Amino acid sequence: MLQTEGMLTVLLATRNRANLLRGVLETYLNLPLPMTGWKLVVVDNGSTDETAQVLAAFADRLPLQSVLEPTLGKNFALNRGLAAAEGDLVVFTDDDAFPHPRWLVELRKAADAHSEFTMFGGAIVPRWQVAPPPWVQWIDDPGPVYTITDPALQEGPVDEVLIFGPNMAVRNSVFQAGTRFDPSIGPRGTSYPMGSETELLVRLGRQGHKAWHVPGAVVEHFIREEQLKKDWVLQRATRWGRGRFRMSQKSRLWLGLPHHLFRDIPWEAMLIAAARVSFRQRALFRAQWRLKVLCGMASESRLVRRERRAQNQSLSAC
Repeated sequence: MLQTEGMLTVLLATRNRANLLRGVLETYLNLPLPMTGWKLVVVDNGSTDETAQVLAAFADRLPLQSVLEPTLGKNFALNRGLAAAEGDLVVFTDDDAFPHPRWLVELRKAADAHSEFTMFGGAIVPRWQVAPPPWVQWIDDPGPVYTITDPALQEGPVDEVLIFGPNMAVRNSVFQAGTRFDPSIGPRGTSYPMGSETELLVRLGRQGHKAWHVPGAVVEHFIREEQLKKDWVLQRATRWGRGRFRMSQKSRLWLGLPHHLFRDIPWEAMLIAAARVSFRQRALFRAQWRLKVLCGMASESRLVRRERRAQNQSLSAC
């Protein structure tokens, strides 16, 4: 990785979203830019659509470097892109995040003003493809569902788990020291434990790095129509539960499962039955979400157990 003082790199991974990516890159053309300069690194994670042509069309309009990572997985792609990062700040975003005009300027300003902080997160607001149905208001925490931030967050120190992938920045010195994303977590296909960027931020927090919220740095996260269906949201809950277990793995286990699941899963199942009988749709949905999270934790705990067993067998054979 190169080091150009004051410069920043925007890094994103993409896969088979050519039309959406085109719209995002169009917004980049109109961004007021930091005085110290910037570059954009886009990692194509094995796209089979027109992604390559879209990137080529912007190559002479943006300071764009295209990188190919054929191994499926967002964190594989981000790790590949880090090799092309320049400057002292790496800004991470997504191929479905549309920045507001002062996005990069505000992140740059915050990083310059708060040298004791390593991680920076901006505001993420929804960009609905269609108007959301009323039941979306039943979601207690839209963060894990739609990757949007709490609008009540004020500028200042923040818990790193409140920073999300579509709008985060990390000082490049962290990556120059060898830190990388964990490829065992995050998007890769349709079945995976969530927490691609969160795992990294939590790891850095445990090492003593601090996070700062930048409400003036705003991106709009595109919420597709298919994501406004209850089945999709509940599948998301399973992935969220898988990621929660993968990131913590601190629970006491019994028969390979966290102890609390033997209590919590029957309890949520009982709440679901009670909500159905009483026709309380909001209570039913919320209990279904919690149950799916718990089931995701259970499935990931079994997977981690098998991985460790295979690893131990491999070591024994050496």
